[in-house]
Order: sequence, then C-alpha cells, then structure tokens
Amino acid sequence: LTSVKVGFMPIGFKLGAQIANFSKPLLIVFAFVIGFVVVLAEPAVHVLNKQVEQITNGAVSKRSMLVALSIGVGLSIGLSVIRIIYGFSLLYYLIPGYLISLGLSFFVPKIYTAIAFDSGGVASGPLTSSFILPFAVGACAVLCGEQEVLNLAFGIVAMVAMTPLITIQLLGFRAVASAKVKDKIVMRRILDADDEQIINFM
Repeated sequence: LTSVKVGFMPIGFKLGAQIANFSKPLLIVFAFVIGFVVVLAEPAVHVLNKQVEQITNGAVSKRSMLVALSIGVGLSIGLSVIRIIYGFSLLYYLIPGYLISLGLSFFVPKIYTAIAFDSGGVASGPLTSSFILPFAVGACAVLCGEQEVLNLAFGIVAMVAMTPLITIQLLGFRAVASAKVKDKIVMRRILDADDEQIINFM
C-alpha cells in the first residue's frame, strides 16, 4: 500500500493530467497503450493464461490469450478516456457491451465463455485500481474539472472487466470458424480424391 500511495497513484494522476493538458488525441492513444501494457505486468493474468493452455490442451495458447486480453483492456481504457473527453454516460458502453458478450455466448463453446468471465475478473486487478484509475482521474480533473471526477473518471474497472468478455469470446468464435473452414477443405480433398478413382467405362 505504501508503494501504491507514494508511487503508482501520484505518478498515474500526474501523467494523466499532463497528457490531457497537452493533447486529447495523444491522451486516447496513450490510454490504449497503457491498457495494453498493464496486462503484461499483471501476474494473475500470466497464471490464468498458463492454466487455460493446460486445461484446453493447447487449443487456447498463452500468447493468443495474452494478445486478446491486452487488446481488450487497451480498448477499455481508450474508450473510457473518450467518455471523459465528451462527457456521456457509462451506460452507452456497458449495455451494448454486455449484450454483445451475451450474444456471443450462444455461438462459441462454453469453455470460451467461462474463460472470458474469469479473464474479466483477473484483468481488473491491482494495477488497474492503483495506476489506471488515478490516470483517468488526473485527465478528468484537467479536462472537466475536479467536480466531474465522480461522474466521469470512475467506471474504468467496470470497462476493464467487460471488454475481455468480448475479446476472448471473439477468439473462440475465430477458433470455431477456422475449424469449420479446415473441415470443409479436408472434405473437399477427400471427395476430389474419390472422384479421381472413378473409372468411366463409357
């Protein structure tokens, strides 16, 4: 807690405030990059990825899980900063996001849905609360004033927990689609080989 109070929180706040004061587009890009990189530093994420690879016998690799989680968290932070800049409700993200994630659950294997929900909890870990949240608070304080911090700067943890539900299930959807394509290619080759063996007596 001492390192969080002395290091992460003040640095995150000052970084968000300085970049917001400099350039809004740069703030969005930087927020995505921070979200992408933070996942790489979360120990719980690496533990989860290793367990998932073992449970699925390599069907879901550690690398693909890490990339999907990094993209998801990066998008969530970037979208949260866009919300701070334009000042609209968090529900415009949460309602469509959860509808999409629930819709995807009908088209992907259940194992991917379970992994996605676990990933949402793991991704919104200590670094999200101790560094990314102060980063957003600092940006909001500069752009909208300190009186708007409670309305606009919070909700990032909810976004970070939601986006892996979509990205991991999209990973599963891609795996299902590629498996079907491979099956079709194999069947076509088998049928073509059978056709070549047919003898025409006419």
